[in-house]
Amino acid sequence: MSTETFMQLLAYTLPALVTGLVALYFFKLHTDNEKKRHIYQLRKEKQSIALPSRFQAYERMALFLERISPNNLAVRIKPSGNDKPGYFKKLLGTVEQEYEHNLAQQIYMTSECWDIITTAKNNTLNFIRDVMLEGEVLDAKAMREAIIQRTGKDDLPPTRAALDYIKEEVQSIF
Repeated sequence: MSTETFMQLLAYTLPALVTGLVALYFFKLHTDNEKKRHIYQLRKEKQSIALPSRFQAYERMALFLERISPNNLAVRIKPSGNDKPGYFKKLLGTVEQEYEHNLAQQIYMTSECWDIITTAKNNTLNFIRDVMLEGEVLDAKAMREAIIQRTGKDDLPPTRAALDYIKEEVQSIF
């Protein structure tokens, strides 16, 4: 093969190779871009499905916190007799039942938010326990009144901080 034939062959082959490589490069860019667009569309669709469930979980946990707020709890649940420990157990059981009923909501919220809600529940139970253990509170009706009065005196019941945190977290979603 002569050098002239080789040069002609190279003159035809080289532009074809360069054109092929450029086409391959642009095809790869296009497929990568399409892949990213598809992933974005899937995320957007997933978020549009999950967002309402997430908001519903926050709503349910806000309702939970309102229901276990010591003042609301004492107003809603009246003592059936004068048995102070029995009334405490009734309040404790109600809070625990509400909590267990809403356990599944934790999958829709951040771990930090769930921990704050759990802490608020525990602090509420401790608050009620502290009222029960007071020497001045002699029976269940006095305990109920003490819970209502002490909650009215406190600027921030145990559930308020958790409720404020939920509001902040929901606002951060927007």
